[in-house]
Amino acid sequence: MGTSPAIVMILFVAVGCFMAYPEAVTAKHTGITRHYTFNIKLKNITRLCHTKSIVTVNGKFPGPRVIAREGDRLVVKVVNHVPNNISIHWHGVRQLRSGWADGPSYITQCPIQTGHSYVYNFTITGQRGTLFWHAHISWLRATVYGPLIILPRQNESYPFVKPYKEVPILFGEWFNADPEAVINQSLQTGGGPNVSDAYTFNGLPGPLYNCSAKDTYKLKVKPGKTYLLRLINAALNDELFFSIADHSLTVVEADAVYVKPFEINVLMITPGQTTNVLLKTKPKAPNATFLMLARPYATGMGTFDNTTVAGILEYETPSSSLKNRPLLKPGLPAINATNFVSNFTSKFRSLATAKFPANVPQIVDKKFFFTVGLGTKPCPKNQTCQGPTNTTKFAASMNNISFALPRIALLQSHFFSQYSKGVYTTDFPAFPLIPFNYTGTPPNNTVVNNGTKLVVIPFNTSVEVVLQDTSILGAESHPLHLHGYNFYVVGQGFGNFDPENDPPKFNLVDPVERNTVGVPSGGWVAIRFQADNPELGLRNGMGGVGWRTPKPEVASSTL
Repeated sequence: MGTSPAIVMILFVAVGCFMAYPEAVTAKHTGITRHYTFNIKLKNITRLCHTKSIVTVNGKFPGPRVIAREGDRLVVKVVNHVPNNISIHWHGVRQLRSGWADGPSYITQCPIQTGHSYVYNFTITGQRGTLFWHAHISWLRATVYGPLIILPRQNESYPFVKPYKEVPILFGEWFNADPEAVINQSLQTGGGPNVSDAYTFNGLPGPLYNCSAKDTYKLKVKPGKTYLLRLINAALNDELFFSIADHSLTVVEADAVYVKPFEINVLMITPGQTTNVLLKTKPKAPNATFLMLARPYATGMGTFDNTTVAGILEYETPSSSLKNRPLLKPGLPAINATNFVSNFTSKFRSLATAKFPANVPQIVDKKFFFTVGLGTKPCPKNQTCQGPTNTTKFAASMNNISFALPRIALLQSHFFSQYSKGVYTTDFPAFPLIPFNYTGTPPNNTVVNNGTKLVVIPFNTSVEVVLQDTSILGAESHPLHLHGYNFYVVGQGFGNFDPENDPPKFNLVDPVERNTVGVPSGGWVAIRFQADNPELGLRNGMGGVGWRTPKPEVASSTL
């Protein structure tokens, strides 16, 4: 079968795709086959006293819950009834030899056009926990998203106390404007996109926003019980702090991988990450209700939605009125609390047991060093732009290369050996072409290069990638997601990565295993993984490029 590329994507633009597409292939499975149908349709939704037509799955916002067990096959038929092109990404699923089902438009597939359908067919292999699905073209994921719950195999239990109840809570963003118009304007002007009007819990903004008291998420609990909260950050752009007043949480899983449990009062979650926490309610119902709050962690120079979403934790009691109960509010860190974030993320550790091992590569075959940050590109002639100057546009990049979206899906191009025909090239630099003081005084020349460039790596290669934030146009935390793979976060720090002194400090015993990580503001993070899946994609919310893995039987001959 053909193999999938990996790619870091800047922005997603709906354009035509004209070629036939090979049938998806899935790995052998030992569970059952579960069928779902996603009808992509418009639905009028009212939030903040503002009614608008939004793109939904089956008329639901957020979308429907998809449930499977480890080893099950999922067959999801997506039928597009809206004017927009669309595709669905199964965020965090290890698409083992089923790269055609991963979902990013123009990367693993052409988007599904109006009046057409596509069947995603893949098997859940070696995974259990909380993931999610979302649209993966332009900004349709602002409203097209939902939970993907993977239960353990039958007769297998969690490595923690069995919860009384499991509750998914999805963090999102609400725009009064059409999100497609927002991103299109940003692309046209080269300025930062307009920010959202509210954050949401399960699609509801809560009482701290105008006209929204009736649109408040309420988590009703019983005293003396343990609840598993499946937290999913489906927000477009923002990392978020989260806390529940007068209640502690025990973190037990991250990105559908069990972790050594640790207790916290506040957590931080980046876009694309999931975190499972245990909430143990009080032995007796207190005479109070409790606010759940989330607000952004922001470090960049650009504007952001500096608001707070609120939900309510409410104890079920047979008598007294809720109206007379005091409403308790949690404290949250400062907006730019980078030290808190660093301390929090350092607490994550893999279980590293015989049943749930940490198979972190001890020896590395290939090393990459990618700078991540903002740069500029010239404004088109006879146009005024809104970048750092009126003659430039903002452009995200990795190693100073900003990804140019192809007109033919990259996986399709690779399948038909079309890379030599100008669809993409395989010369993405493994290291910055011009090294500089990445977190110090930025260089005078901030212009980036554009290209559809990939890196080819042999099958089963052990890989280390150091992702380095830069101070060009301001240091900023950058969430990065790896398609088709998990990786181990073996190290992170502030300032410039030191290739001599930092690697000896790497955790190669029990590092956390994830699919999405935040590159620290003004710092770096190092990840390792085994390239044992011929489908891979690295994605940054704003930019870059990436690599593909050749099929195993021709791996040595492709280099």
